[in-house]
Amino acid sequence: MRVAVTGASGRLGRALVSALADAPFSGPAGPIAWDRAAFDLDAPEGVLECLDRDRPEVVIHAAAWSDVDGCALDPELALRRNGTATGTLAEACAARSIDLLAISTNEVFDGRRTDGRGYAPDDRPAPVNPYGASKLEGERLATHAYESAKAGSLGIVRTAWLFGTPGRDFPSRILEAADHAAAAGEPLRAVADEWGTPTYVHDLAEAIVELLAADAIAGIHHVVNGHVASRAEWARDVVRRAGAEVVINEVSSTSWQRPSTPPRWGILAPTPLPSGEPLRAWPDAMADYAPALLRATRARA
Repeated sequence: MRVAVTGASGRLGRALVSALADAPFSGPAGPIAWDRAAFDLDAPEGVLECLDRDRPEVVIHAAAWSDVDGCALDPELALRRNGTATGTLAEACAARSIDLLAISTNEVFDGRRTDGRGYAPDDRPAPVNPYGASKLEGERLATHAYESAKAGSLGIVRTAWLFGTPGRDFPSRILEAADHAAAAGEPLRAVADEWGTPTYVHDLAEAIVELLAADAIAGIHHVVNGHVASRAEWARDVVRRAGAEVVINEVSSTSWQRPSTPPRWGILAPTPLPSGEPLRAWPDAMADYAPALLRATRARA
């Protein structure tokens, strides 16, 4: 199976390329890694040349403008990059009967539910910020493209709170903030009323490989690590693993001014994987990630 990955130089893209390289079905040549030079969200029409040149059977669309605050400051650009570009890719793939698996987000939901349940794939999306709106538009355009073409399969994987190398993920930023707070003799402020499921990119990539191997990409999938956490709980876990000596003060999200408004209850109800085995709990994934996180943090110090 020839599999192409957009956004191959990003956090999830790299994890996908690595996981696919070890998958028997990807063949001796391995996956096709499309970085920004191959598929640019600002010039998505270029993907037609990539599709005709590389002739993949499946495209995993991991490229996105994931700067949620940047999206809030420029909603029209967010819609073009996360919405229109996804639609262009979907139309080109569907016209060639190429399957597409598009990565989306928990932020397509408003986060206002109070029943303690996670959002299921058939729950009604209602984004409260431009990032979520742009990703939902990408879902809508991709769905329309495949329904119109009546060829190929479309899958959508929604996930949340991704962490892992490279880049400045939440754990990296927390350790940076903890260092600054400790140096200033001040507490570290962490939001206590925003909940989600931290998800390790390597676990997500392996789950996507499982879907591909079982020919089960069609439909909407919610793929996250196990267990719920607030931002403050996640921050405490990160600080503890680093051995940082800093006091953490829990604060309300209303005291944290930022351009974007995240969903307060950003919990996805995981959908079953073909194996029937759920992803492990996020603290177990953090234990695997911590050595690389601490090495990268020390290298920047």
